[in-house]
Amino acid sequence: MKRIILKPGEETRIIRGHPWVYAVEADQILSSPPPRTATPAAAVLEAGEIADVESAQRTYLGRALVNPHSRILARIYSPSKEGLDRGFFKRRFREALERRFAAGIDLRQTSARMVFAEADFLPGLIIDRYTGWPLEDLERSLPERPWAFDAALRVLGPPGSWLSIQLLAYGMDIRREEIIAAAAEVLERDAFGFAGPLGLPQGIIEKSSAPVRELEGLRPREGIIKGSLPPGGIGIFENGLIFCLRLEEGQKTGHYLDQRENRLQAARVLGNLAARSPGRECRVLDCYTYTGGFALHAARYGGPDLRLIAADSSAAALEGLRRNRALNALEDQISPMEADIFGLLRDFERKKERFSGVILDPPAFAKRRSALEGALRGYKEINLRAIKLLLPGGILISCSCSHALEAERFKRLIAEAAADAGRRLALLEFRSQTPDHPVLIGYGESCYLKCGVYRVY
Repeated sequence: MKRIILKPGEETRIIRGHPWVYAVEADQILSSPPPRTATPAAAVLEAGEIADVESAQRTYLGRALVNPHSRILARIYSPSKEGLDRGFFKRRFREALERRFAAGIDLRQTSARMVFAEADFLPGLIIDRYTGWPLEDLERSLPERPWAFDAALRVLGPPGSWLSIQLLAYGMDIRREEIIAAAAEVLERDAFGFAGPLGLPQGIIEKSSAPVRELEGLRPREGIIKGSLPPGGIGIFENGLIFCLRLEEGQKTGHYLDQRENRLQAARVLGNLAARSPGRECRVLDCYTYTGGFALHAARYGGPDLRLIAADSSAAALEGLRRNRALNALEDQISPMEADIFGLLRDFERKKERFSGVILDPPAFAKRRSALEGALRGYKEINLRAIKLLLPGGILISCSCSHALEAERFKRLIAEAAADAGRRLALLEFRSQTPDHPVLIGYGESCYLKCGVYRVY
């Protein structure tokens, strides 16, 4: 077994829980000496192999997957000296699923992130599990809309499931077959908090196309691994709403599961705002709507007086919104708009348009720390212009999924935008991601999602 010896003082961050060893932090690469050999020999690391990490004082820090071609030289996956066989992956998957049930997520009917990479002690591996029915079966069996989960369950029987997988680290990528087999075995055979297993997935698709793979020396790869996907898409339920997923087409793994609770809470806040003026139309602008997550929740749970403009620059995303809007019988309340969001906000400001609520849920403007300065300018501009569009007492819901942008800096940025707009803000609440995207203390990158809810005066 090879050993990575750190430079003096570089172990502090790792002792506090961070799982990454950067190449610049390593002092020596050694081979463990055979019996009766006093001095270990220098060694060369191979991409994807396992190595032990030690401090300069030779204190053992953990076992890691390594990649000498990446800036992140090693990703620690265990504090003990355990291998990466199928039994290891099954244990980790079982533990991850049990954490979801302990957090109150009923995986029998809720789509959720099953594995969240380093935060579930499986660096570079993401698995989302989608629970639902083929959309064609729902349309054939439940002609009246909107549909309800209980009605689908009664007519069609238990829902099926599909896995969407991302392999973002070299060490995980070369163990792809073991990972897939272990996940299938655990889902098919193990029980979690109730009688019976969750069930073998009907299909598994890989969505390993994130730019981070290039930094690992890996090419993008997408496609169906096992089973099949329904040709008409999958219907999943989220907070009583139905969403159509086409996993082979969607961004990331197919759906943004991390905003599930934030979308419902945003709808409640906007609904309370509309309730203060019954019978009077309450206009809300949903920017970067994608397939309508926030807009659909607001329309369903915010009350009939809410009227939403759901804007996105992607025509394909808006087709998904229109499909989801029809599935939930919310055509009268949501108006799709294809537009560049920066230009749209400037145009609305020039026309002196005003809204009771504005939702900002942009893609990550900063995917790495080197891009943070430019991202800060982008985040400030959209928040500044959104604040200017709001009526007194209106609601701003502003999100960022850039892990490089820390929560306190994001709050300060919004405060600066409000000051430049000449408006005052009251912070109603500040939220993060759903518990199926666990936050691992010491690993700041796991707490990436920020969602601020403000009242603007």
